[in-house]
Amino acid sequence: MKLQDSKIATTKRIELLDVYRGFAILGIFVVNIVIMNSTFLNQDEFATQWTSSVDVIAQKVLQLFFYTKFFPIFSLLFGLGISMQAIKLTEKGKMSTAFFIRRMFFLFLFGFLHISLLWSGDVLNMYAFLGLLTVFFIKKSNRLILGLSLLFLLFPFYDFVFERLFNVVGYDSSQFLINHSGESVRNIIRNGSYLEGVQLRFLEYGANFPMLIGFLAPIALSMFLLGLYLGKNKIYESLESFIINIKKPVLIVAVVSNLYRILFLYVLVKLDVYKIDIVRQLFIKFMVISDVIMGLFYLWIMSWLWYKTKFRKVLSPLKHVGKMALTNYLMHSFIGLLLFSSVGLSLYETFSPSQTFLIALLVFVFQIITSRIWLYYFKFGPLEWLWRCLTYKKVFRLKKNV
Repeated sequence: MKLQDSKIATTKRIELLDVYRGFAILGIFVVNIVIMNSTFLNQDEFATQWTSSVDVIAQKVLQLFFYTKFFPIFSLLFGLGISMQAIKLTEKGKMSTAFFIRRMFFLFLFGFLHISLLWSGDVLNMYAFLGLLTVFFIKKSNRLILGLSLLFLLFPFYDFVFERLFNVVGYDSSQFLINHSGESVRNIIRNGSYLEGVQLRFLEYGANFPMLIGFLAPIALSMFLLGLYLGKNKIYESLESFIINIKKPVLIVAVVSNLYRILFLYVLVKLDVYKIDIVRQLFIKFMVISDVIMGLFYLWIMSWLWYKTKFRKVLSPLKHVGKMALTNYLMHSFIGLLLFSSVGLSLYETFSPSQTFLIALLVFVFQIITSRIWLYYFKFGPLEWLWRCLTYKKVFRLKKNV
């Protein structure tokens, strides 16, 4: 491969979109580090021991402001970014199915290596499959794309559908960790060999696959299609006016959804009717929808602050993390490996909710600093550069002339 200094590499970026990505990276790690600190197998029991005021507050903050809020943001931005790329290629007459297959294949490979080497909580594999839909949906009508986005978000009975589907194909997620307990998982992570950790990660991925497909995938697909819709209609070219024009409906929906979230958390779960399966499923579904809306509201309020206030200076450093979103996302898992496993400090299941929250914030500050320094000397993050080179089958110039 010859060294290239392509115009593709120097296309002007929209700063606010990178700020969004940086913000999403922060929120995702705040949530993920809780799972890294105690896996799903033992999480509920582990969480009950933290009863101090600061930890109770930390858990409420996570529940109210983080859980199921940032994954939708990241999915929307993925759809928006890939649609922008598809549109630019189409306008240049270079749109190619082979290009997207190659690009998503290498994203899938990153995901596979992520699970193998670092952590089982990967979503890159799922995004790779979503990215392949770009070639098909970018040519479809706005009504179809937006309609499917709403359908995938609002459909309330995924648990029922996927339970039946997994029964038909004979997929039993309980078999993956059937020989493990919370204690054995704790021992492998803290004291086991690296190879034992690799084996455990694949078992965890298999055990969590139904949640990935039945819960996260519909949200990801819905938000991906919404991002595709926004990108296809080039909302990013008039983002300021778009943000201003949707102010009233956004605020109304945000208020209504937040009222429901508070009602759910403090009232509905205590009612006798909540014990009825179908009612509970509907209540939880409305909660998930409210959480997704809250995540989208975060983007709107950040846009408003960016365009209408002097708060832009405070938000601006997030763009450095956002420009290296893939690198920083995988860096979280590497840091988690060093913190919690036998490869590093073996601190698995030792941190309280408030401590994991603080660690996530400190790591993010570290990433802002290191990303800014890196991007002063280089054009791309290291993994972004590698992904670009593999996709375009060219070796792009990495270092800046500073």
